Amino acid sequence: MHDIESKEDVLKLVTLFYEKAIPDEVIGHFFTNVVQLDFEKHIPKIAEFWSGILIGNSAYKGNPMEAHVKLNKLSPLEQKHFDRWLHLWKQTIKEHFSGPKADEASGRAETIAQLMFYKVTHS
Repeated sequence: MHDIESKEDVLKLVTLFYEKAIPDEVIGHFFTNVVQLDFEKHIPKIAEFWSGILIGNSAYKGNPMEAHVKLNKLSPLEQKHFDRWLHLWKQTIKEHFSGPKADEASGRAETIAQLMFYKVTHS
């Protein structure tokens, strides 16, 4: 296994994560029932978000906090949802990547999950 080194690696990570998340019985319904996502657009957008964090020089445009606050109004997000997202994210990293950037992707996800949960539940 190699580390996350490029935007292509980030796109691979995000794509593989969604392959786990979409059918998942804890969080999958957010992607398929609560919000009808166009995954051909959504996955590259999320990959740009993570590329900006891990690689730099990203074209990401958006406000993930605002998107999750809106999602929470449609279907309440609970700690178990963030825990599951984080578990699947880290599992995907561990299965496909190894190195400092992979570790950073896991650590940053922990911080994002904690911050997102707090802000979403206190809005």
